[in-house]
Amino acid sequence: MASLSLFHLAIPVSDLAAAVSFYEEILGCTPGRSSEHWADYSFFGHQLVLHEDKSHKGYKHFNEVDGKAVPVPHFGVVLDWEVFQNFSQRLIDQNIEFQIAPYLRFEGLPGEQLTMFFYDPSGNALEFKSFKHIDQLFAT
Repeated sequence: MASLSLFHLAIPVSDLAAAVSFYEEILGCTPGRSSEHWADYSFFGHQLVLHEDKSHKGYKHFNEVDGKAVPVPHFGVVLDWEVFQNFSQRLIDQNIEFQIAPYLRFEGLPGEQLTMFFYDPSGNALEFKSFKHIDQLFAT
């Protein structure tokens, strides 16, 4: 697979202090620049910026995928298989409330993957996944 460009994503959070705590302490993201209204992070090597919007309320809509209610919108990262397993166990150990607990999706089919969904304190949905065979990322 060719070298990928890094992404930049800016999201609203209703309580910046709670979001900072979640992204640093729960997810283990490394902080970068910040002000009293925003903070940026290395989100698994990508740039994530949290912008405080005290009126932000996470929007909850779901689409069915593999028999599960997948939150839309959502964002996240595709992790290496072992990294996903260690990271998901870390979240389980921290009693994260999952929308969809870690499981193997599309088992034995093209695009077989581990996946999990959960929310940050502001109601932003996150998905982390890992492909058994990364060359099947876009398999049909």
